Amino acid sequence: MKRIFTVMAGIMLMALLTGCWAGKETETVSLFSSEKTVGKDIPVGDVTDFYYTEESINYDACYQRYRFYVEDGKYMFFHETRERKDDYGPCTEEDVTLIGTVELTDDQWSRFIDLVSGGTVKARKDSAESGGTGPWLYLYWTNDGGKYRQFSFDGHDAQAKFEEFCVSLALEASGE
Repeated sequence: MKRIFTVMAGIMLMALLTGCWAGKETETVSLFSSEKTVGKDIPVGDVTDFYYTEESINYDACYQRYRFYVEDGKYMFFHETRERKDDYGPCTEEDVTLIGTVELTDDQWSRFIDLVSGGTVKARKDSAESGGTGPWLYLYWTNDGGKYRQFSFDGHDAQAKFEEFCVSLALEASGE
């Protein structure tokens, strides 16, 4: 009887702790899984939107955004580059130097998915220490509950390959 009571108390404590860890601005987070892995916990076919944004307001200010998304069943890529040479930022729409949108082929979309697979997402958390130039990465998928999802690549090499891929797509989308 003592053993049953101990097991029941442990289960109730786990349930209580799991519920207490959920914030009102984040998805309910269990004690065991605060991150989800693309390709494992998030099926790659469910990925619907991905943002990569980087900005520097220092001398030679710049802003870069890449976006991969699904629209009307088509795979799309958008990019925008803003530069303020010999000046401080933030960059505005008047500083746009390169912008474009292109429909991706199935192979290009697959390449994108390969580059983000293995990366992790977690509920977005704002903090005073989170400033800097970025990049800020967000991934959305079917049934994600509409929450901002902060993305992290599987490693530096994966991020570098992603950035190289985006540069080549940006040139194509801009007709260069």
